[in-house]
Amino acid sequence: MERNNTHLAGEYFVAGELYRRGFSVGMTIGNAKAIDLFANKNGIHSSIQVKALRNKKSVGWPIMKDRVQDGIIYIFVNLNDQAIPDYYICTAKETREKVKQYKTRGIIDITSLRSGEFIDRWDKLGK
Repeated sequence: MERNNTHLAGEYFVAGELYRRGFSVGMTIGNAKAIDLFANKNGIHSSIQVKALRNKKSVGWPIMKDRVQDGIIYIFVNLNDQAIPDYYICTAKETREKVKQYKTRGIIDITSLRSGEFIDRWDKLGK
């Protein structure tokens, strides 16, 4: 699966989960966008950035700390090689705290999100 296809698959899986949970969802189109999805439930709006990985062998999601924007929910998806995806949900503040920033790149290590604080925390939307 190509990198762009991995990201697109992640967006569709997240949109499907949101629909399943009663949200209305709008997808944005294009590359290098700050917001991938808009979600609304009971008049509460959420802006969402999706980051996706293909499998558990991946180290983590590339993300630069200075690109993390307040007011956006970050959903990190592990597609698990086409099995049931894992979803890790973070606020902007939590995302910034988890980024390991290097001189030319940043990364969120997948192991740093494997806790009840992030796994399937859909309740963070709309807060």
